[in-house]
Amino acid sequence: MAFDTASVLAAFREVVGQANVLTEGDLSAYTHDWRKRAQGKALAVIRPANVTEVAAVVRICAANTIAIVPQGGNTGLVVGSVPDASGTQVVLNMGRMNRIRAIDPDNLTITVEAGCILQTVQAAAAAAGFYFPLSLAAEGSCTIGGNLGTNAGGTQVLRFGNARELCLGLEAVTAEGEVWDGLSGLRKDNTGYDLRHLLIGSEGTLGIITAATMKLSPQPLSRCVAWLHTDSLANAVGLLRHARQHLSDGLTGFEVMGLFARELVAKHYPQFQIPLQNGPSAPYAVLLEYASSQDEEAAQTLLEDTIAAKLDDGTLTDAVLATQLSQANAMWQIREHISMAQSQEGLNIKHDISVPISQIADFVDHTDAALAAAIPGVRLVNFGHLGDGNLHYNVQAPVGTDPAEFLRTSEDAINRLVFDAVVAFGGSISAEHGIGSLKAHTLPHYKSAVALRMMRQIKAALDPKNILNPGRVLTTE
Repeated sequence: MAFDTASVLAAFREVVGQANVLTEGDLSAYTHDWRKRAQGKALAVIRPANVTEVAAVVRICAANTIAIVPQGGNTGLVVGSVPDASGTQVVLNMGRMNRIRAIDPDNLTITVEAGCILQTVQAAAAAAGFYFPLSLAAEGSCTIGGNLGTNAGGTQVLRFGNARELCLGLEAVTAEGEVWDGLSGLRKDNTGYDLRHLLIGSEGTLGIITAATMKLSPQPLSRCVAWLHTDSLANAVGLLRHARQHLSDGLTGFEVMGLFARELVAKHYPQFQIPLQNGPSAPYAVLLEYASSQDEEAAQTLLEDTIAAKLDDGTLTDAVLATQLSQANAMWQIREHISMAQSQEGLNIKHDISVPISQIADFVDHTDAALAAAIPGVRLVNFGHLGDGNLHYNVQAPVGTDPAEFLRTSEDAINRLVFDAVVAFGGSISAEHGIGSLKAHTLPHYKSAVALRMMRQIKAALDPKNILNPGRVLTTE
């Protein structure tokens, strides 16, 4: 280290206070990633309270060429928000920056700090009579800053889009420690490069997001949820096309779950029961949500008619509609516990991929067969957001195989097989989780040389000392 550690730590303490520069004790909540794939060591964990403190910390780091790892709820899945093992990187945890700054009911916006928990933003919007649609399984602990840094997706993308589409403005700190105030709630601002979109999805490598102005929507008058079974993924795609035609933009959720994914939830979380007891072994289940400006009875009738047509023609083998909010929430609990059930089953190889919806069934048939041939007994946990073409196509070790050994010996080959298939079917190797450090070495195999060169030029221009989350998204050359 070219800097004097004691002096640097003293400077940090001067900015944020003694209690908010953590160097000793159990720091695993900040240094271990959520999937337990990596554990690092931090020079310090710094917890700023406002944007002024963030900027001051960044200036200290820039002056001493200290790498900064921005961190929200630390719920990421690609090892992008924990330090490396060197003990020279600073974790900048945004948890204290958790204020709702403003709600503008006429402009339909909410301005929040980066450390706001997603569920808190949802609740604040609801209390004001509005709806904030970003929703994902980690919403009780993930933060808006992390959601924007990774351009999070979730279950409502079909209707409302990713985090990018929900954001109208940002406040951020540059690599030099300057504050950019771009918190305008404007829906039209054509005054040059859109810096907001440059920072969203950059995973903290181009600037540190400290606050955001997000879109709100009116609360729907009714919300109808159905659990459906079908014999094939091709049928599920056909159902999606039919639902879009009949439910229009009221179709807000369309999730698909393979059989093994549901079996894992039943095994590890038996309190969440599959709604259709007559057909628990159906190859695929679909969770469909329809949010409408119609009254509850009219919305329910339209959804029933839409589903009945697909029961009649054999696309669906069974269906049940939630008749009360508790039943709808129970259906979503099954979907949202798949990742946790898979974690309970043991370490696994995750793939957050997107494929054109028209190609998904063929992709899965092809890749299922290729994996089964390569690794007899391999178990596939296939689920995700069929409505926007995003599958979590995960690979679990065969029964009786040590999960850690399986990852060590098979992960690279499985990733290459799956990613090659994704690209062959016109898809992307990362849909909503990002690249982090886990996929940084893989990205050059699937991103064009021109695109990578442009990305490196942007990184060099905005972070010439490479102190913002180095080794994430782009490898260090």
